[in-house]
Amino acid sequence: MRYFSLLFFMSIFLILSCSEQEKEQKTQKENLTKFVDPFIGTGGHGHTYPGATVPFGMIQISPDNGISKWDWCSGYHYSDSIMIGFSHLHLSGTGIGDLLDIRMMPVNKKLDLTKEVKNRDDLPYKSHYSHDEEVAEAGYYSVFLKDFNVKAELTSDQRTAFHRYTFKDNVQESVVLDLGFTINWDRVLKSSVTVEDEFTVSGYRFSSGWAKNQKVFFVARFSKPITNFDLIKDGKYIKETKTITGIKSATQLFFDKDKKGQLEVKVSVSSVSIKNAKENMTGTKSDFTFDQAKTNAKRIWNKDLSKIVVETPADSLKSIFYTALYHTQIAPVTFSDANGEFRLENDTIVSSKGITAYSTLSLWDTFRAEHPLLTIIDPEKVSDMINSMLMYFDERGSLPVWTLYANETNTMTGYHSIPVIAEAYLKGIKGFDIKKAYKAMKNTLMGEERGLKFYKEYGYIPFDKLDESVTITLEYAYDDWCVAQIAKELGEEEDYKYFLNRSKAYQHLYDPKSGFMRGLSSDGKSWHEPFDPKFSAHRVHADYTEGNAWQHSWFVLQDTPKLIEMHGGNASFSKMLEQLFAESSELKGDNVSPDISGLIGQYAHGNEPSHHIAYMFNFSGQPWRTQYWVREILKTQYFSTPDGLSGNEDCGQMSAWYVFSAMGLYPYNPASGEYQIGSPVFEKTTIKISDKVSFSIIAENASPENIYIQSAKLNGKEFNRTFITHKEIKQGGELHFIMGDKPNKNWGIKN
Repeated sequence: MRYFSLLFFMSIFLILSCSEQEKEQKTQKENLTKFVDPFIGTGGHGHTYPGATVPFGMIQISPDNGISKWDWCSGYHYSDSIMIGFSHLHLSGTGIGDLLDIRMMPVNKKLDLTKEVKNRDDLPYKSHYSHDEEVAEAGYYSVFLKDFNVKAELTSDQRTAFHRYTFKDNVQESVVLDLGFTINWDRVLKSSVTVEDEFTVSGYRFSSGWAKNQKVFFVARFSKPITNFDLIKDGKYIKETKTITGIKSATQLFFDKDKKGQLEVKVSVSSVSIKNAKENMTGTKSDFTFDQAKTNAKRIWNKDLSKIVVETPADSLKSIFYTALYHTQIAPVTFSDANGEFRLENDTIVSSKGITAYSTLSLWDTFRAEHPLLTIIDPEKVSDMINSMLMYFDERGSLPVWTLYANETNTMTGYHSIPVIAEAYLKGIKGFDIKKAYKAMKNTLMGEERGLKFYKEYGYIPFDKLDESVTITLEYAYDDWCVAQIAKELGEEEDYKYFLNRSKAYQHLYDPKSGFMRGLSSDGKSWHEPFDPKFSAHRVHADYTEGNAWQHSWFVLQDTPKLIEMHGGNASFSKMLEQLFAESSELKGDNVSPDISGLIGQYAHGNEPSHHIAYMFNFSGQPWRTQYWVREILKTQYFSTPDGLSGNEDCGQMSAWYVFSAMGLYPYNPASGEYQIGSPVFEKTTIKISDKVSFSIIAENASPENIYIQSAKLNGKEFNRTFITHKEIKQGGELHFIMGDKPNKNWGIKN
């Protein structure tokens, strides 16, 4: 009997084990890329692009419409129906029109490329297209070009773009390469094209835009011989040569038609040289494997997306979530070549010495949620990103603000590479020299530029000394706090006290009569008058960056309890916080910032300064209001449509907010190592910490109605606080919520 019982229980155990293994294998094999829709964000003011890339890839091969307007910053807007080609470098969701380098367009006839071009209407190679004949997937894009009867397909790996053009009917197969046409902020300084042999074209494009020194070298290899070609230099055909160099260089390449009517192209780029671009190219000269590259791109994306698995019967929610997760892994982008080399802004060529160097560091945006997300799902890349920042520090003597193509643009306020470094170190991420990083952090904030001279002299930045003084002061105060935490860890006691004291600079700007942070004069007594908290002035004579007093007065991540105290306590603070969402959405002023979007009252989800605000009720004794407003934002600011983002995607930040908040967490103060708890959307979320460790968030009874936390357990033990630590998540386990349709006002109020 005992033997039979043992055999029975062993059989049950094996059946259950096999069931769990099959379930895990099924999860790993599930094609999560099917939920990614790269068209989300290409409408409205999302400024994303629909083309092909791989996670943090150097290449972003995507279509360009050819319009120079704000909503076409990425080169493409969903409202358009005209295409001018496919360029290889793009920005994801910024408000800046830059890059869009090395543009190709397949055509089916010889064109006159000498005509003067003032705008896209003058381009002979433009074509109409329809969204009905357009496909965008993770790592793949295709469109049918009506005017030339060509189907264009694009895919990518880390440093190489793959094109496949399928020509209809018995026509001339041809490709136009135009290095001269510019969009948005771009201005060509010099360009060159060389037809190296019957399969290869190379060259470079030097331009100035937001990044003042863009040097892009390229090589393009074709699957069929070039039978003829035209070279056009500054509007004139150049004969009897294979190389042209001028301001505006272009070529039209001709190919014989074969039975399939297909032409494949591989393109690689480099900031260093044509030689490096060739070394960056995947495969041999004769190796053309578009389908293999497409499959590989999808495999890479699926592997990365599988780091977070959500369970919900609503496919629309999965689409929003996995597209958001996809968008968080587009930038920063790989910048070092296969041999480790890359070009700095001063034209020095340096080597990344065994690491991957990154650029496109939109730090004012991404320090808030995207970089914190990477500390969980991609910590090894975080150290390389920090090492990249330190290499830029070596060149300039200060840490990056907003680095594009290794150029410092000095766009936006603060030095938010500092919280990224502090957060990583305090979360235990290694792989970079913390002493060098600390020196860089300290030296940067002890500088004189970007208002620091006034900040050190007055203890805040007076409005009569510098525009956007309130925002800059508040953000430097947070950066100071981050430096103080690292000083404390390294035993630098004097530095710790100095920067901790400086981190209280926000207290100078709080006006107790109005309850807002306001511009203060250099006399230390006079507020900036007249004052209207709804007034906005975009980047000129403003006290706030891309916003107003309602949106910027809450940025005290490092000492929220003190801010609440200054407001008179929990009740009065919560009342004003609630008023933020209840106010009319009217904005005052003749030069209102276009970045103020996604309004709920005066809360502006379309711009990053608002992103932490809904979680502040957790600190003032009303976590159920955090739960309510987080769900309201998730519901009203994100959709599975082209205009599904309420503002600039900003290199992953807008989407990172969704990823975290839909899971039920948010890195309110990233360098604190704590995540505030909101209202989880999914019945279950599993975060893959490592091959052996995972962390699950269960939201029992979660639904559009059941938004309030009734109770919670962490690893089977009662959990009654509104935050969880990074350490607790990294250890693995399960956070189990019971959700309901009415607030439990006793949960989470005793942290």
